[in-house]
Amino acid sequence: MPGYRLTLQDRQQIAAGLREGLTYAAIGRRVGRPTSTVTREVMRNGGPRGYHAEAAHQGGAGRARRRRPLAQATSPGRADLGGRDARIVDEVDAQSVELMIQAGLPQMMARVLAALFTTDSGSLTSVELVRRLRVSPASISKAIGYLENQAFIKRERDPRSRAERYVIEDSAVFTSIMASARNQTRIAEACATGARKLGVTTPAGARLENTSQFLRHVVDDLVRSAEHWHQVYSTRPQQSSATD
Repeated sequence: MPGYRLTLQDRQQIAAGLREGLTYAAIGRRVGRPTSTVTREVMRNGGPRGYHAEAAHQGGAGRARRRRPLAQATSPGRADLGGRDARIVDEVDAQSVELMIQAGLPQMMARVLAALFTTDSGSLTSVELVRRLRVSPASISKAIGYLENQAFIKRERDPRSRAERYVIEDSAVFTSIMASARNQTRIAEACATGARKLGVTTPAGARLENTSQFLRHVVDDLVRSAEHWHQVYSTRPQQSSATD
């Protein structure tokens, strides 16, 4: 098994995998490294489009020389980690980002969402996100707009300053599921309307009608399940604390 540090050959294989459009998981299998290692390596060295093996290797050697002891691993601007080792949080971030990307979430949106999920406060300002993710304010702004539209996050004004904070609540996934269900219901209604106009006895009309009915049943089941489990897990902390 190779040592912990990536070699130049490892980085060249990572670069080749990116050019081929492979996922981080596939690249990790190719070089015999965890997905999180590949994700961190790419993200800290220009991202998928800006990654260059030789430059990344030189940067990695420099970081290795400058690396501080584990007790000092939390870097400036990372006070939101609650005293945890920044490298552990980065590993959780990287794994989360990879799964979100595989599920269809754009990369920058996945990185912002993972950063908020792994922050104890559940909120970060644009400046904090820029510092943490090492990207431009414009990239953060675009990602925030997308995540707001998907009902994952909301904006709040920081009472101690004029800065906006971007907040992810414990019910963020439930809220997003419900927003998606509303969109799917509108699609089902549009399919039903199209079926009536084309005639439900025609092949195209029958296809649209079947799609409409399928979506309605799936959405109904999803909403009932989401509401049930949201109620269970939103009340569980109070119940457990009361019995301690």
